[in-house]
Amino acid sequence: MANGHLQIRGIKKTDEGTYNCEARVMARGEIDFRMMKVIVNVLPTIRARQSDVNATADIGNSALLACDADGFPEPTVTWAHNDIVLEAGDKYSFNEDGSELVIKDVKKVDEGDYTCIAQNKAGEKTEEVSLTVFVQPKITYWSNKTASEFDEGVTLTCEAWGDPTPTISWSFGNRIFTEGEQASWTRPDKYESLDRNIVVRSHARVSSLTLKNIQFTYAGQYLCTASNSIGQDNQPMYLEVRYAPKIMGSVTVYTWEGNPANISCEVEAHPGASVVWFRDGLQLPTANTTNMKIYNTAAVSYLEITPDSHNDFGSYNCTATNVMGTESKEFLLIQAEVPSSPEIQQVEPFSSTAVIEFDEPDSIGGVPIIKYRVQWRLPGKAWNSKEYNAEDDMIKITITDLKPDTTYEVKMSAINGKGEGESSLSSTFKTQPVREPSAPKLEVKVENSRNSPKVIWVKQDDGGSPIIHYLVRYKAKHVSDWKPEIRVPFGNDNIQLRGLEWDTEYEVRVVAVNLHGRSQPGFLSFRTALEPTIIPGTPSGGSGLSTGAIVGILIVVFFLLLVAVDVTCYFLNKCGLLMCIAMNFCGKAGPGAKGKDMEEGKAAFTKDESKEPIVEVRTEEERTANQEGGGPTEPNETTPLTEPDGKTVKDGSAKVETEVKNATAEVKTVPNQAPQMNGNESKA
Repeated sequence: MANGHLQIRGIKKTDEGTYNCEARVMARGEIDFRMMKVIVNVLPTIRARQSDVNATADIGNSALLACDADGFPEPTVTWAHNDIVLEAGDKYSFNEDGSELVIKDVKKVDEGDYTCIAQNKAGEKTEEVSLTVFVQPKITYWSNKTASEFDEGVTLTCEAWGDPTPTISWSFGNRIFTEGEQASWTRPDKYESLDRNIVVRSHARVSSLTLKNIQFTYAGQYLCTASNSIGQDNQPMYLEVRYAPKIMGSVTVYTWEGNPANISCEVEAHPGASVVWFRDGLQLPTANTTNMKIYNTAAVSYLEITPDSHNDFGSYNCTATNVMGTESKEFLLIQAEVPSSPEIQQVEPFSSTAVIEFDEPDSIGGVPIIKYRVQWRLPGKAWNSKEYNAEDDMIKITITDLKPDTTYEVKMSAINGKGEGESSLSSTFKTQPVREPSAPKLEVKVENSRNSPKVIWVKQDDGGSPIIHYLVRYKAKHVSDWKPEIRVPFGNDNIQLRGLEWDTEYEVRVVAVNLHGRSQPGFLSFRTALEPTIIPGTPSGGSGLSTGAIVGILIVVFFLLLVAVDVTCYFLNKCGLLMCIAMNFCGKAGPGAKGKDMEEGKAAFTKDESKEPIVEVRTEEERTANQEGGGPTEPNETTPLTEPDGKTVKDGSAKVETEVKNATAEVKTVPNQAPQMNGNESKA
């Protein structure tokens, strides 16, 4: 500038630095300068990491609000809510530079705008961060209700709080009701009914369920459910319906003289009802009745009657009473009859068997049929008889052990608890001549190994000649070649097919063979299971070791460990089982044991052919001599033997014991170890 000033326009942070101001007086040749430092302060800039933050209240969660500020000098960051500066404490916490605000245990009242304030010498900047707090639904009001049957209506009310405002629905068992829907108990699957017996209404946070024309079936638990995008809350409430007794149960009961029968009077009532039995106006049991008993439970009253005569059959009255009313019902005890005869429709003969197809009796006599009796004979001969247990929808019975090419008569009767009914008209049939067997019937059974199924067959007619064996063949359905034929002796009725492919369809055929030929094959097809996924480290049911194998392996490992320990003890410590065996059966100690005995100054006794002991004696003099002569000398077969007086005995052979006929003393030198002994001691 004209006055020598320096003006920096549009100053930026890059203009910061040291400037040199220099002044000159040209006339005098003088010069001077000053260094001036320029510091540029920058107004803070601020930005929120997230302008809208969501949180859920009342579940102990925290909310994080954050903003990033820049400027020079570095700005300080503070937070304010509702124009109040926040401070660290139980509710709020900040990070080191204040840029992050944590609101602990968020509540609904914490919702609102939070101001992030950045300040430095250059000025101040603010940024708003909005916190939205959602609230999980919470049912705040509900009540149980009591009504009586046939009342006009009752209303259940449920109130809930939450943000967003929850929607409320009702349910009863598997029925669900929502606002604006009507439902009927007669058509609960559609929730639409002209009778409009159930109505749901909702307003704001309150919902009501109105039940009209109260029935006793309305009683029970109703569930109020409040839900929003955050979660849901459930609250059961109960409707108690008071109603007069209602009697259920079968009206007719069949029995016979001497057979006890129970007449069941099933009572539904609220409050509970008392039950009384009557006959001909008299309450039971009377003083003169001994064949009647009454058993009561919470819901059923049983009248047990054992008829003595036809007079005990007839009508019995059950009367139930509570504060809401009384209900009565008549029950009939009817004398059972034997069943009528079944009707034989046709007989399908084979060589040694015949299949009888029949219709069940028209009348079962009031009690279930328990057996059928089938009788057959050669014409003019005595009847053969066999009873077969009755099954549901039973229309066929097979008789066996017939003779080939023979004429028979057959008839049958039905049996119930009262007794046996009349026999049917007899039918005549002739068995077939001796021939090949009938095809066996097949079924498959999958056991633990799902790709190794068991094929089971049931013998049919043997053709009048004993079956010798069965021939089994199988193959995968997608291949053309059958596996080699397997011969199974008669007496076996199954075979297990092992190692089949997983998830594959197989065909099996079984042929029965007797002396007259082969039967037609019995066919069966099945699919193996999907291959199981084996998790590493998890035992497989098909290939894992059994418990017995694992125990056996552990026993072998333990035995080998004991042997190893015993061998170690034998060589190192001269003890253990092997040491005992060596000393007791072999007559000698283990390796090194001889030297050890000598070191400990012990006498080792062995026996030669003369049965005289050989005594090892070590003397102090020889110990000293050996010390003077150098290292220790281990006695061996060439060590000279001496008499007790010190004279040398000549060694004539390799084994000294066989040369000595009398008790002798063998002197062996072991330095620094043996105590001094004299000849007399050794002989002793």
